[in-house]
Amino acid sequence: MKYDGHTHTEYCPHGTVEDTELLIQKAIQLGFKEYSITEHAPLPKAISELAGGDPEMWTTASMALNDVDNYFTRMDKLRKKYASDLVIHIGFELDYFPEFESWTTDFLNEYGPLTDDGVLSVHFLPGQGGLRGIDYSFEEYRDGITEPAGSFQNAQILYYQRVLHSLQADLGRWKPTRLGHISLCQKFERFFDEPIDYSPKAVTLIDDLLQQVKEQNYQLDLNTAGFRKKGYTQSYPQAWVLEKAYALGIPLIYGSDTHSLADIGSDYGKVEHWLNK
Repeated sequence: MKYDGHTHTEYCPHGTVEDTELLIQKAIQLGFKEYSITEHAPLPKAISELAGGDPEMWTTASMALNDVDNYFTRMDKLRKKYASDLVIHIGFELDYFPEFESWTTDFLNEYGPLTDDGVLSVHFLPGQGGLRGIDYSFEEYRDGITEPAGSFQNAQILYYQRVLHSLQADLGRWKPTRLGHISLCQKFERFFDEPIDYSPKAVTLIDDLLQQVKEQNYQLDLNTAGFRKKGYTQSYPQAWVLEKAYALGIPLIYGSDTHSLADIGSDYGKVEHWLNK
């Protein structure tokens, strides 16, 4: 089964999708048989109290709360329309914030029954002046996270501690069970003039994370968006992490992380040998 487990829609403010139906049609043309629509879930209402950095980062990070009902209505129509050609799942890419676990759980309790797939991701970390973005821009990551942390490698540790925390968090029965792009902290690695290799502590955290992913029967997003990033040009996660996950028998689910029509099916051939374990 050729499956894309991580895609976005016209409800994403930082994407360029005009119509999700066009994405679905292209996925069918490329031979996909299964397709998950995982739009960025609305951020917690009180996020503005902790938000730092560029205001545009926050206004474009996710769909608006008042779009959620329309999102499900639209995507469900597409699921039914193309049911004979493609198995379509509908859910969210959910941001994890330990500060807002209660809000997140309440949100999932309300909308989770409408979902049948999802991705759990970390896009923000505490930094200079509040929560700052990991993947918004090089300057945002450097000024907001790595410099306050003391180094790029220190920021890696903060990131993996939070990803591990997201795995362990009790967000209720509708919590997504696939971790998204777990090397996102490396997105701008080529732009840094300092050590960017994983420290022994970071490697230990990754090993612990993978072991707990295995024990909890979670999946990993094998995300090819990293190939499209000039500061990175490899998969999320990298091959050495994939080797560890594969050896443990952790399911690796291809994710194009589509934010435009051109992204559909992107770099599938580069990671196909890791799939369908």
